[in-house]
Amino acid sequence: MDQKPLGLLTIHVKRGINLAIRDHRSSDPYIVITVADQTLKTRVVKRNCNPVWNEEMTVAIKDPNVPIRLTVFDWDKFTGDDKMGDANIDIQPYLEALKMGMELLRLPNGCAIKRVQPSRHNCLSDESSIVWNNGKITQDMILRLNNVECGELEIMLEWHEGAGCRGVTSSSKGGSSST
Repeated sequence: MDQKPLGLLTIHVKRGINLAIRDHRSSDPYIVITVADQTLKTRVVKRNCNPVWNEEMTVAIKDPNVPIRLTVFDWDKFTGDDKMGDANIDIQPYLEALKMGMELLRLPNGCAIKRVQPSRHNCLSDESSIVWNNGKITQDMILRLNNVECGELEIMLEWHEGAGCRGVTSSSKGGSSST
């Protein structure tokens, strides 16, 4: 039996920064996002190590402990695509902020709910703020790519609880919901 998702996570894939060169002088990068059995792919940006995608990818989150992996590849026409690094998104701090629920309604727009520092447990290259803005909680982050000589990805997270979703508060230990 298929488990209902907690909610939907939209990953706004903004841009790549200083991505590795895999062709003669540049690369043709694209990103593959993998969460459990879901796989999404951005378009290829030709001959650019600082690509701008500005694409939104939405994944259903059933288990918040399953890693969300972003893998960057260099598209090649005649040979296999070259890997250009990868990064995992740590959504735990983001989910903790979402659990604040109705308390957030009193906050002014642009208010930082939580600041997440880079550590060896996440792929952040700089401090990331979880922000309340216009009735939504978002988190901008710059991820440092692993298993490559250089490169970062700029993304933004946004949560949606659609019809049929269990919601974040129902996943908390003890099963109680804060109202």
